[in-house]
Amino acid sequence: MKQSIHPTYFDDAKVTCACGASFTTGSTMQEIRLEVCDKCHPLYTGKMKFLDTKGRVEKFQEKQKRAVKVQIVLAQKKQQKIEQRKREENAPKTLREMLLGK
Repeated sequence: MKQSIHPTYFDDAKVTCACGASFTTGSTMQEIRLEVCDKCHPLYTGKMKFLDTKGRVEKFQEKQKRAVKVQIVLAQKKQQKIEQRKREENAPKTLREMLLGK
């Protein structure tokens, strides 16, 4: 095993959550800060709350709004293609097609 390439391991690394809970564990970082822990996570507490620290909920809602707009545009394009096909079917045939009865 090569020497001096491995990170320093701390047996007493302190983990602190945004809710105020803290505990110690082993890690390569001496201090770790969490946004959510088992004391405040909605799955464990049964309380419904948004855990949004970086605007992820708003970002997701914005994507949903854009997706609805895209679906409307795609539906309009599909309708235009259907109308175009109908016009092409009803369009006057070439002289050759009219004479041959196609």
